[in-house]
Amino acid sequence: MSDLGSEELEEEGENDLGEYDGERNEAGERHGHGRARLPNGDTYEGSYQHGKRHGQGIYKFKSGARYIGEYVKNKKHGRGTFIYPDGSRYEGEWADDRRHGYGVYYYVNNDTYTGEWFAHQRHGQGTYFYAETGSKYVGTWVNGQQEGMAELIHLNHRYQGKFLNKNPVGPGKYVFDIGCEQHGEYRLTDVERGEEEEEEEVTLMTVVPKWKATSITELALWTPTLPEEQPPADGTIQEEAPGPEGGGEPAEDDQALADLSEGEADLMRPGEDDEDATREEGREDGREELQYGAIDQE
Repeated sequence: MSDLGSEELEEEGENDLGEYDGERNEAGERHGHGRARLPNGDTYEGSYQHGKRHGQGIYKFKSGARYIGEYVKNKKHGRGTFIYPDGSRYEGEWADDRRHGYGVYYYVNNDTYTGEWFAHQRHGQGTYFYAETGSKYVGTWVNGQQEGMAELIHLNHRYQGKFLNKNPVGPGKYVFDIGCEQHGEYRLTDVERGEEEEEEEVTLMTVVPKWKATSITELALWTPTLPEEQPPADGTIQEEAPGPEGGGEPAEDDQALADLSEGEADLMRPGEDDEDATREEGREDGREELQYGAIDQE
């Protein structure tokens, strides 16, 4: 999604127009604490310095949005909270009227993003929580998109790998709570659409990532065992604890997971492109779709 915000809610510049009630300096400039009603219907109450908003203040837009925080020379700069008309809000750092630094964005669908911002966009290290599914993306962002090494955590399994343009790409692995890991690779494939009608000459090409499993291994445990405390090996123990290539019941689990990779893992697909979200004044789209479907928990 696109984090539209205060760039669509321009604040009125201070001038001699409008109503003002407050302190002034010897030059007659607004200086100190004051209240102003601007020509466009917005209001501001807070600190002034040499005729400009400077320091702590509250700016209320006629649309219902409002900013509560610090100003430097008429611009949001420092710590502040911006509440948008649709109910979403951002709490964090600002620089030159833009979300910049570290902050938390609360979306209207109860999703949240916590992490770094750069020039109004999610950029750097951050965590996006999906309220509907309970999943979360923990990793890097570039210009508002999921990109770089990250971990996509679901309720009973997680994926670890690299992302590009919101899609998983290249080698990675699924870690399952049942105690195993499935290694593989995401490959981009072209899918043709629009061939239902024979007269239609133009077909739409969509690139989707497809998971290809290569191996299944035991879950790497971090609890070390001392050699002298291990029980003596015998035939029975060897049969119950086969190696990575052992047979028996573990092979059935491997086959089940392999079937999962060829079937349900194909359900993982990128979400709808939200870069064309309507940029209405003071509106926040407030939604972030999962780019890849969660694997069936059963």
